[in-house]
Amino acid sequence: MLIAGFPAGSWAANCYVVATGPGAECVVVDPGQDAAPGVAEIVREHHLKPVAVLLTHGHIDHMWSVTPVAGTYDATAWIHPSDRHLLADPMAGISSETAAMLLGGRYEFVEPDDVAELADGQTLQLAGLAVTVDHTPGHTQGSVTFRTPYLADDVSEVMFSGDLLFAGSIGRTDLPGGDHATMLETLRAKVLTLPDDVVVLPGHGDQTSIGRERATNPFLLDLADNGAAEQVTRGL
Repeated sequence: MLIAGFPAGSWAANCYVVATGPGAECVVVDPGQDAAPGVAEIVREHHLKPVAVLLTHGHIDHMWSVTPVAGTYDATAWIHPSDRHLLADPMAGISSETAAMLLGGRYEFVEPDDVAELADGQTLQLAGLAVTVDHTPGHTQGSVTFRTPYLADDVSEVMFSGDLLFAGSIGRTDLPGGDHATMLETLRAKVLTLPDDVVVLPGHGDQTSIGRERATNPFLLDLADNGAAEQVTRGL
């Protein structure tokens, strides 16, 4: 499998290009601010053909370039319906401070020509990849993660976690559409249930693994401790 990633724009949101190998079709995950040149460079270098753009959520730092990237390669953009409105109105999903900064410039956002909606638990067959979609609300109402098998003895899957899970941390929940209690339930149901050997490619920062985060991430440790306490209480 070929996975190439780079931090895009002033928010350094990770954009990924994923393919079965050189010379194949590919998918682009989260093309953020100024991501189009980086995507084009990877596509040229590995002789790839983008067929889909996958969005983990609708925040502007992850979808700024979705329309130009999807349009350049005649690719379908995939997003959860709860975040679809952010494609054309990304200011609805950011803080007032960020909106004020951006409104000093001239920016126009429109939906790509071809948009498809994601559903929890579905498996997309794209570019020779089987991509499992998990609806993971908390950071935004329409946040999702994408998992795909990785053929290695010590790695069962790769998960593109967006702003759900980072190395040592989790996504913020204080922006419009965020909810901390929902985030904790998502982490409990959709992260702690995964095998330790799943590699996590987050929306910001370095890659990690479910096992590493289960053992060291303070937010997951708190969830595990609380779950154990609840089990003891019910046993009494």
